[in-house]
Amino acid sequence: MSPCQSCGACCASYRVSFPCYEVDDLPGGQVPAALVESVGPHIVCMRGTAVAPVRCVALRGTLGSSVSCAIYEFRPSACREFAPLAVVGRGDEACNEARRRHGLPDLAVLTA
Repeated sequence: MSPCQSCGACCASYRVSFPCYEVDDLPGGQVPAALVESVGPHIVCMRGTAVAPVRCVALRGTLGSSVSCAIYEFRPSACREFAPLAVVGRGDEACNEARRRHGLPDLAVLTA
């Protein structure tokens, strides 16, 4: 199991914003329209991430224990691009900040 499947802190720490063309009511979009809300003319965010307490509507499970994404195959680019090495146990500052907010230990940081 990847560290992400026992964490979920990012999904309960940050607004998940992305271009509206990723929403499934537009050609080529995949993110379910029912799970997003408008942020601006061309930007939407996942429901549950625009105001505190943050928790993405697609997050399932218990933070720090066992979590999953209800729309993993259709998740937005913001989620696909966040902390790309966390899945193999390498965090970055944004990942580790989210983990700290929820009382979880940092992941090892990859340095150049």
